[in-house]
Amino acid sequence: MLRFLRRQSMRWLMLLGFCELVLLALSLTLATYIRYAYNPDQLAEFSAHLPERSLIFATIIMIGMIALGQYQAHIRMTRFGLVARQFVAFVLGGVLLVIGYYVIPQAYVGRGVLAIALALGFALVFGVRTLFLQLVEVDALKRRVLILGAGNRAAQIHNQMRRRTDRRGFFVVGYVPRANETVAVPDDHLIHTHLPLHVLVQREQIDEVVVGVDDRRGHLPMDDLLECRQMGIAITDLTSFFERESGRLQLTILDPSWLVFSGGFNATPLRQLSKRCFDLGAATLLLLVCWPLMLLEVLAIRIESGAGQPILYRQERVGAHGRTFLLLKFRSMRTDAERDGVARWASKNDDRVTHVGRISRKLRIDELPQLWNVLKGDMSIVGPRPERPQFVADLATQIRYYSLRHCLKPGLAGWAQLSYPYGATVEEAAEKLKYDLFYVKNHNLMLDMLILIQTVEVVLFGRGAR
Repeated sequence: MLRFLRRQSMRWLMLLGFCELVLLALSLTLATYIRYAYNPDQLAEFSAHLPERSLIFATIIMIGMIALGQYQAHIRMTRFGLVARQFVAFVLGGVLLVIGYYVIPQAYVGRGVLAIALALGFALVFGVRTLFLQLVEVDALKRRVLILGAGNRAAQIHNQMRRRTDRRGFFVVGYVPRANETVAVPDDHLIHTHLPLHVLVQREQIDEVVVGVDDRRGHLPMDDLLECRQMGIAITDLTSFFERESGRLQLTILDPSWLVFSGGFNATPLRQLSKRCFDLGAATLLLLVCWPLMLLEVLAIRIESGAGQPILYRQERVGAHGRTFLLLKFRSMRTDAERDGVARWASKNDDRVTHVGRISRKLRIDELPQLWNVLKGDMSIVGPRPERPQFVADLATQIRYYSLRHCLKPGLAGWAQLSYPYGATVEEAAEKLKYDLFYVKNHNLMLDMLILIQTVEVVLFGRGAR
């Protein structure tokens, strides 16, 4: 049982999600019996199809929680922040439920039942999450990981994954230095032993060995590693370990051969068809929902800028396989923002941004015309952020693997946009590339749906906007 619980942090999140789904469904059931405890006739009426209604209630609330990032593996915030986000998630879920009850009157449960269920669900979920956050910090319930190597590559775990939230799914027992390797890990984290690796693994009750030696050629104890595999111990390459645990590719340790032989980069006709169908469906739905907001944006720009000034802004961006296209946005800057013809990244508190533009950028309203680019096929709903040709040409010469992000269509939303704020320097662009490459390598329909839902959090809290 402990070995199962020590596996990937995603298992914890799946377990948490299942428990909360059950508790939320139970909340509506209890709320129904509480509300109609003294009215048997109404209790009998509203008890009809109660399991189905409870499941709908739980599912909608969980969608709200997913949208607010409540199921992110590396969420970092104070307890007040967690409560605030959970509150917003329940409000969002409640609004969706009310809309759903108007669309499907048969699912209606009554205002009193809904209010009691939301209150009960909030309390139960908060209690479970508090317990969960304490349990995931218990080292005895984490995967015990041994790092083979103590050089510059292995030190990336010590240097880049220092925070408690980065290590929720695993506990590093220590680093085993190899012969002729320059040690870059502090001595108190090293394991000095003459025991064979498979004996050490047994003694320390290791669940996973991460291979992070600087030079593999002739320096790997292959017989010992094979012995470990036969004992049921997972053997993982350092790059794969980073990808799995952090949701990004660590460029400093990335090897071209790993990119070639590792899984991912799904470009089958079936995946392309599913992605295109998802793009068309999501873009159409968003246009139907957001057209009043787009109309208000048009009026606001017209009132602020006056007649004769452009509403839309067309800008050349780099798309799939390096092909350029004209991206559409609501104009959020002055018409003379780049009068000298030099492309510039937007900066914090940029004085070129108009008053209306400052609000629309925060709420991402300025990007809604890009739905037309999605329908045309220039962009996807989810993908790397489309950049300007001048920036791409410059960044491609300074950042290795930068061109890999263009093997997919750029997206209106993206994994990097969720995971990292707006990048306006070469260093920040390199950091965002780690997340873009993770998406390019691991994209699938489920990940697209999760990213689109969680983009609600970015819009509500204005993360990364400039």
